[in-house]
Amino acid sequence: IVSRPLPYSIPKPQRILEPSTVFREHSAMADPGLYRPPPAVRGMTVLDREAFTQMIHVPALRVPTTVLNKVVKSLKKIALQRPGIKRVVDDGQPVGGSGQHRLLLLDPHCVASAESFGHEETAALTAFGVSPELHRYELQLTYENLKSEEVLRAVLPEGQDVTSGFSRVGHIAHMNLRDHQLPYKSLIGQVIMDKNPGVTCVVNKTNTIDSTYRNFQMEVLAGESNMVAKVRENGVLYEFDFSRVYWNPRLSTEHERVVSLLRCGDIVLDVFAGVGPFAIPAARRGCVVLANDLNPEAHRWLQHNARLNKVDAAITTFNLDGREFLRGPARERLPGLMRGPGAVHVVMNLPALALDFLDTFRGLLGPEPDQGLSCEATMPQVHCYGFSKEDDPQQDMVQRAEASLGVSLQGRCSVHMVRNVAPNKEMMCVNFRMPREVLYTISSSKEDGGSNQQARDITAACTNIHRLSTKNMHAHKQIAPSRGMQRKKISCTLYMPESAAVIKLLHTCLHHTILL
Repeated sequence: IVSRPLPYSIPKPQRILEPSTVFREHSAMADPGLYRPPPAVRGMTVLDREAFTQMIHVPALRVPTTVLNKVVKSLKKIALQRPGIKRVVDDGQPVGGSGQHRLLLLDPHCVASAESFGHEETAALTAFGVSPELHRYELQLTYENLKSEEVLRAVLPEGQDVTSGFSRVGHIAHMNLRDHQLPYKSLIGQVIMDKNPGVTCVVNKTNTIDSTYRNFQMEVLAGESNMVAKVRENGVLYEFDFSRVYWNPRLSTEHERVVSLLRCGDIVLDVFAGVGPFAIPAARRGCVVLANDLNPEAHRWLQHNARLNKVDAAITTFNLDGREFLRGPARERLPGLMRGPGAVHVVMNLPALALDFLDTFRGLLGPEPDQGLSCEATMPQVHCYGFSKEDDPQQDMVQRAEASLGVSLQGRCSVHMVRNVAPNKEMMCVNFRMPREVLYTISSSKEDGGSNQQARDITAACTNIHRLSTKNMHAHKQIAPSRGMQRKKISCTLYMPESAAVIKLLHTCLHHTILL
């Protein structure tokens, strides 16, 4: 850095400008070199850090050392702030000088002349006896002084998106590059690693998430190939192979929200547990947890994380398909768990498919017990996640849940907006207490129980018909009381072109020998 404190020769403006006006007008004529690297780097695909070096000039105030700290504090809004650059430097006086002054570097986008200072800054300068005269300071700006967005904006073709956002998973930075960024992927990876301390590996997702095991293929853009990440979320430590399991740091708040609903002694059935972001903190809270995941790698790391956090005694793990888990271990244990003092929670965090798994609960526990086990207070509380692209995502979530369960949830559910996944795509969570008419086969005889099951199947089919045709169909359905009736009647008035989906659903009703 070279200091050349010369009078800052800027013509005095014809009128006094308010600070905000100065900022807008001066920004247009400020030296673009301060915030943009040299144009020669445009199109670079192999990072050359030296090519970003340039000399610039910035305004500076000469401040007595006796009041330096107070002046810096008063002018912090207009002081120069760049990575790796000190805003207070030597005043450049010859060796042997008094050394009683320092230069405070100012942001040229904020300060064009002595008249650029606002009322507060002017009052502070007067109070501390500092002259508002500006000096020009020559500064060497290097790659280390630039932000990642500035580097990428200089390199990528003009007018194209240069978003440098990524998800941080331990030492790994996970990016989703667009097609026009792919020719520069190695450079982008190196820049992200340079500008983010602690990041030693940058990866790019190369395909969509696989709904079966919830992982995706990726390529290493820069750094090491070690994919075993260590992550601390909400005070809990997790370890896992990021390339083989699902982990989303953007769900930290949602994990905390659901766990905060739990009480010591509650029971948690985590149907799609992953590596344990719900199960581990629930166990630490004093809950008894049954955690399941189909992915063998996720199951292995789930067990590892349970031991790592010393809660393995409170968690029983399973490596099953979600339906097998519900129909097997969950079904066997639910009656006993529902008799206990703790509330039962079912967490279903597989947004792409979880709503479709709700039909597994229909008649899961068979005939309803004669005594009070099935009262509403003992029914499991369900937290089921899904994606929606509809104009009304809350209504969409409820209707899809109703279609799977075969009953109405109106007035007995709530929907929580988790996050915006993409334009016109929301991640939602529908919360409800499992209706007892779903969990049990409510009947006084086998024949009557079959009729009730048919009625629920019909309700589910009709709900699907209504959902498919919301925008161009009016449907009316009326189901006769089930007890003592051998036939159920449904009348539907459709105002829409026939579709294969609707016909298929109507056939579901015909399959149960229903008169339409």
